[in-house]
Amino acid sequence: MKNIHLIISGFIPSKKAGFSAIAILSALFAVSCSKGEQGGMQRKPGAAPVRVALAEKTDVPNQIEVVGNIEASSTLSLTSQVNGQIEKIHFKEGDFVTVGDMLVTIDPRPFKAALAQAQAVTNRDTAQMKNAKKEATRNKELLRKGFVSQSQYDQLEASADALTAAVSADNAAEDNARLNLEYCFIRAPFTGKTGAVMIYEGNYVKANDKTIVTVLKVAPIYANFAVPQQYLAAIKKYLAAGKLETSVLPTGGLPPVKGNLTFIDNAVDATTGTIKLKATFDNAEKSLWPGQFVKVSLFLTTDKGVVVIPTQAIINTQKGSSVYVVKSDGTADLRPVKISRSFGLDSIIESGVGAGERVVTDGQLQTMPGGKVKIIEDQPAKKEPGK
Repeated sequence: MKNIHLIISGFIPSKKAGFSAIAILSALFAVSCSKGEQGGMQRKPGAAPVRVALAEKTDVPNQIEVVGNIEASSTLSLTSQVNGQIEKIHFKEGDFVTVGDMLVTIDPRPFKAALAQAQAVTNRDTAQMKNAKKEATRNKELLRKGFVSQSQYDQLEASADALTAAVSADNAAEDNARLNLEYCFIRAPFTGKTGAVMIYEGNYVKANDKTIVTVLKVAPIYANFAVPQQYLAAIKKYLAAGKLETSVLPTGGLPPVKGNLTFIDNAVDATTGTIKLKATFDNAEKSLWPGQFVKVSLFLTTDKGVVVIPTQAIINTQKGSSVYVVKSDGTADLRPVKISRSFGLDSIIESGVGAGERVVTDGQLQTMPGGKVKIIEDQPAKKEPGK
């Protein structure tokens, strides 16, 4: 149009040439407009590149996944039950010990002497008691014959009874001395793992005072975790029907460890709206460690024959959750879907997509309802659990 303007501004036609000039200018204007229209036309968009995955019908475990922490099934803060000097520590820090293993020896010599003294007193009083009883027996016959007065006999019999009581007290003192001697030899009450030694050989300890070492029972071992209260009814239902399998995933790439749910707290935490649970594991491989955080999976049941798609295929629209389904003619169909629940990287679809259909997992922004798509990657089908 700029060229036409220059021609018009530099040319003044005569009356004879007026009609011819106007015709020529009209033709030029028409040609110019035609070219302008062709240059301004938008090209029809091509097929959108997408990645797709196959909707599958499979069995999916219905489980709750939360974070929990591992707790020893028993904890012992080992202290001395007698006053004395630590003579020997029989283990190294961090050792695994077996029930009955000797852990600590308190110097037993004072307690051996105390036991010997108590035994001597018992023996002395026992001899006196026997003699007093024999004397009372002899005087009983003399009392019958009238050679001994009743008061004399009663005094002998009271003396024998007093010595009998003294022997009973001596026996108790002897048992106590023997028990204190046993306390000098501290043994492991269960199989577990020792921690850091807090009091070393040569130190003097008081009864039930400072902890010498802490021993943790790690087989079996517990996992403590909490789940939202809305799961409580389902957990109680499936637990009543049998054991609820629970697995935890340790750190370091170790395989999952399986156990069973063994405890449900008696109240919901009003602050968090959760219920505390506990699972027990044999922990034969010692892969679980007290205090560590783990991923806990509580298995409830298995949903049979459900349709599953990758969660990344789901997009939010004005109609709610939707997915693009690639039809046989290579076009995309935007469909609303109803989601049952998610697990891992996948979602269970109640309606909207059937098994065997391809859904778009990447490239939704370039895809239009009814538009052509070009599949650049088709994700392989997943194997069914256990196959």
